[in-house]
Amino acid sequence: MAKDPYTLLGVSKTASDADIRKAYRALAKKLHPDVNPGDDAAANRFKEISAAYTLLTDKKLRAQYDSGQVDASGQQQNPYARASSGGFHGEGFGGFERAGFGGGMAGGQDDMADLFSSLFGMNMGGQTGGPRRQGYGRTQRAQPKNGADIRYKISMSFAEALKGGKKRIKTKDGDALNVAIPEGVVDGAVLRLRGRGHAGVNGGRAGDAKVEISVKPHKYFSRDGQNIRLILPITLKEAVLGAKVKVPMPRGTVSLNIPAGTNSGTTLRLKGKGLEGGDLLISPQITLIDPKDPSLISWAEAADEVGSGDIRDVLS
Repeated sequence: MAKDPYTLLGVSKTASDADIRKAYRALAKKLHPDVNPGDDAAANRFKEISAAYTLLTDKKLRAQYDSGQVDASGQQQNPYARASSGGFHGEGFGGFERAGFGGGMAGGQDDMADLFSSLFGMNMGGQTGGPRRQGYGRTQRAQPKNGADIRYKISMSFAEALKGGKKRIKTKDGDALNVAIPEGVVDGAVLRLRGRGHAGVNGGRAGDAKVEISVKPHKYFSRDGQNIRLILPITLKEAVLGAKVKVPMPRGTVSLNIPAGTNSGTTLRLKGKGLEGGDLLISPQITLIDPKDPSLISWAEAADEVGSGDIRDVLS
């Protein structure tokens, strides 16, 4: 006799669809044949919980089971059915065969056999080769079907994208995926976690988890291929007299010599300080620390313009 599907999944009869999915995924991770190669007991348990999950996530079948219209193996509770000529027979979940149904119920039972064959997609009755349907002089083997992919999207800072590392994603079922972020990942990149999608049917492989990366823009840093661009604030004094400054980078501090007389819009290059042999391209930007500083205002009011000509002649 087939086992109670609620007992197999370890859930109550009032469990929600989400609770059933969560329980199934937790068991499937432990019992999947890829995790337990050569373990027949684990393989049979995996088939049982998969069939139980399929029955309980089909609202109509679950209602029929709860009301006693079908038993735990999906067999209709019909006291007048003959085991040798009609109905479903075989032990365990998914062990259904159709053997030439007769009488007025044949069409409905044919449909039910097809439904169970497509839903359960496995043979639990000690038979081999997957579920079969007999009739019209031929035998058909259920075809493997790969599981669907699941898509996720994660967001990270510019610094996290440059450094790489680990990210943890919480799935809809309450599980977690650990994602390895490669160093220098670009915005819009899609990472693939093989076998972490929906489970396959009839021996088909599990789908993949596809993780799309979204990199938040930074106020001062940006990517230019393998080069990193940086808008670097410098003081008026540093621009006039020059200076040696420390530049904080996501992967450590670098030293930069600012030549005397540096203007905003100049580009300074540090070779090999980008990504994978790329360069760090620095655009100094003269920035007033406190534009309303009284001493700065007094200095500007008293200062004479240095040099001759109009500074904006270049625009004409």
